[in-house]
Amino acid sequence: MLRDLRAHATDARRSVDDTPFGGGAGMVLAPGPIFAAVEAAEQAEGPCRPLLALTCGGRVLDQPYARELAALEGFSLLCGRYEGIDQRVLDHCCDGELSVGDVVLQGGELAALVVLEAVARLRTGVLGNAESAVDESFADGLLEYPQYTKPATFRGHDVPEVLRSGDHANVARWRRVQALRRTMARRPDLMARRGGLRPEETALLQAFGEDPDD
Repeated sequence: MLRDLRAHATDARRSVDDTPFGGGAGMVLAPGPIFAAVEAAEQAEGPCRPLLALTCGGRVLDQPYARELAALEGFSLLCGRYEGIDQRVLDHCCDGELSVGDVVLQGGELAALVVLEAVARLRTGVLGNAESAVDESFADGLLEYPQYTKPATFRGHDVPEVLRSGDHANVARWRRVQALRRTMARRPDLMARRGGLRPEETALLQAFGEDPDD
């Protein structure tokens, strides 16, 4: 359910923002219309908590957090706009803050769509194949392995032989190696966050002729 803050403004111009105390550029979303919108929604439909404000200072959305949100019965998002949201809204109306990353947007609407898609696809029945939400990037803290489709040869570039071998166990091992290699090369922060390579992963890389320290 979408709620328009302007529907809860009290002046003729349906204002939802005002100048910041202390001066400064931009306008700030005022507390009145937001509190009124939240209270009206809860009276009409019942509480849908937690209410999370989309702000730059919130907990950053990642795959584990998306899974946490997907496990909830529901949640609500407050989209910011202009220079920010009156702090009293964040302190006394919202249950937390959420960020989609270290980037500033004009408003929270696009960020809300990112959150909703990341979470919805983890809900049972949304994806045609439930395994698609398990075997993907960020599963087990790794980037996903490379993917290929037909034809086997395109403009002189071949699909790796192992993927055409029919040896499913070896394919799984190859994919794990590729995921490890890609994560180490492109996202060392992810590798560090999961505590580095596990002993069996080091052994697997070595078995494929890879140097775990490279």
